[in-house]
Amino acid sequence: MEKLPIYISIVFVLTTFLAVGLFYNATNKSKTTVGFLAVWIILQAIVALSGFYTKTDTVPPRFALLVLPPLICIVLLFIMPNGRIYIDRFDISKLTILHIVRIPIELVLLWLCMNKAVPQLMTFEGRNFDVFSGLTAPFIYYFGFIRKKLNRNVLLIWSFACILLLLNIVINAILSAPFPFQKFAFDQPNIAILYFPFVWLPCCIVPLVLFSHLATIRKLVRS
Repeated sequence: MEKLPIYISIVFVLTTFLAVGLFYNATNKSKTTVGFLAVWIILQAIVALSGFYTKTDTVPPRFALLVLPPLICIVLLFIMPNGRIYIDRFDISKLTILHIVRIPIELVLLWLCMNKAVPQLMTFEGRNFDVFSGLTAPFIYYFGFIRKKLNRNVLLIWSFACILLLLNIVINAILSAPFPFQKFAFDQPNIAILYFPFVWLPCCIVPLVLFSHLATIRKLVRS
């Protein structure tokens, strides 16, 4: 990972900041939310820079500390009354435009593949079709929320389809990582997510994208 071209890390860091910024905007500029996210990604950056996540033979994998806390937070928000109140304050049109970050993420994954840091199956040349979500997000935003030409069912179908695309790449990425339960890509495992700044993909960007879809679905169903 030391020989990785610097532009890959720069693009990824800027994409992470863009995702956090768009999420912050969708919260109607909640300083508490952006403060929480800032503390979380700084903490994970420090841990990753220590090399903590590069030890992959532990059971359970240390990687769980990247993904479980955000998932637990999302679950708690949806089951707790105050959490649901918080969710319902989001602007779902702004949550929709957040998904444009999935376009530069796909480019970063392609560059990482070219530099032997992730397997090809994690790119749009392999099994990853998540770029569809990023490419269609501006159209869904414009025709669904600005022009209001798309009905609720279309917006729901799009959200569910994008969640399935997200789950597809997440599952393939985890099963391609050098953990005891690795199933794919033994010739070129997914090692990038064990290093800074790419730990921000599973601990920040993926949870924000997932939450954005779930919050949007909740508000569409309730409308």
